[in-house]
Amino acid sequence: MNSGGFDFNSKPILIFWETTKACDLACKHCRASAITDPLPDEMNIDQSLNFLEQIVGFGKPYPVLILTGGDIMKKRDLERILSKSKELGIPVSMSPSATPLINEESMKMMEKYGVRSLSLSLDGSKKETHDWLRGVEGTFDRTLKLIDTLISRGFTLQINTAVFQKNVLELPEILKILKDKGVKTWEVFFLIHTGRGIDREDLDVKGYEDVNNYLAFASRYGIVVRTVESPMFRRILMERQKTEYNGGELYKELVEKTISLLGPPKDKIMGNTSNTRDGKGIIFVSHNGEVNPSGFLPFYLGNVKNQSIVDIYRRNEILLKLRNPENFKGRCGVCEYRDICGGSRARAYSYFGDIFQEDPRCPYIPGEIKNKHALETKNSSS
Repeated sequence: MNSGGFDFNSKPILIFWETTKACDLACKHCRASAITDPLPDEMNIDQSLNFLEQIVGFGKPYPVLILTGGDIMKKRDLERILSKSKELGIPVSMSPSATPLINEESMKMMEKYGVRSLSLSLDGSKKETHDWLRGVEGTFDRTLKLIDTLISRGFTLQINTAVFQKNVLELPEILKILKDKGVKTWEVFFLIHTGRGIDREDLDVKGYEDVNNYLAFASRYGIVVRTVESPMFRRILMERQKTEYNGGELYKELVEKTISLLGPPKDKIMGNTSNTRDGKGIIFVSHNGEVNPSGFLPFYLGNVKNQSIVDIYRRNEILLKLRNPENFKGRCGVCEYRDICGGSRARAYSYFGDIFQEDPRCPYIPGEIKNKHALETKNSSS
């Protein structure tokens, strides 16, 4: 279970820290159910600095600390947190909201403390879609300007897109925007019913297969594509190395639109195939110190206010079980892709109340089930 020198049982690659729930946007799919002001139980500066000290216990190379929210720019004492991270040598990436708080002053602060990697959200190719989701008019235009500004200043920028029924046909236009602006990484989020999660906008099972296959196709335009809460993307990447995808109507429409905008693809598939999943290689710390397997899987594991994140990650029995795909149920439990994929544990939990159940949005029928069905059919006909 190694990736880039990391033993997933020893340390995560990424630690997501929801520094605050405070945010001036009102996104309809917000996992954090963000509010305008910090909550009373938010970790104070002493608790925050102690948490950073805990991370050192993982040993070098340290996990990357992703500062999220709410809006990270509304975190009290943010500069002290960035200063301490730099002092300790912890690599930091930030995921701010596209608000006026990203300005000359905040960009200089990030540069001062060595934060060179950022992510912004772009959830539509037009302002009507993006601003509808984000809940604040003008966010789309501000996001496009910020993309240009941040790239021009030398920041490494990742664009995040939540995919849902209302914007799925805009994916080709979003891809074109990213290509035109020189964005190198596109991370596509699939809906989970948490916080304000708009699950009524979720794609159906066929839509998941079509869109994940489209993302593999989109990566052939020289952009690295990753997915969040859709680990089936890894199965699809492996399948596309062997055979082409005939696809459904949604896939065909997305591909045709992309070719009309950008011409035929010229590059090889550039999807990300790291074998992480909720609780395996990633871990999430909430605004009040509670630890979950991921931001979309609100399953309590402990609290960094009174227990080390190292101890929680390495010794928590639920996490140890989550990292072993033999514990999965249903199709995920017998699937030949159960280790590299394993299905979305967050989606299983949101549907079944069981973090070990199968992913209800994956259509794949494992070979073991196919073979069993074939044998049963043969026996019944003989």
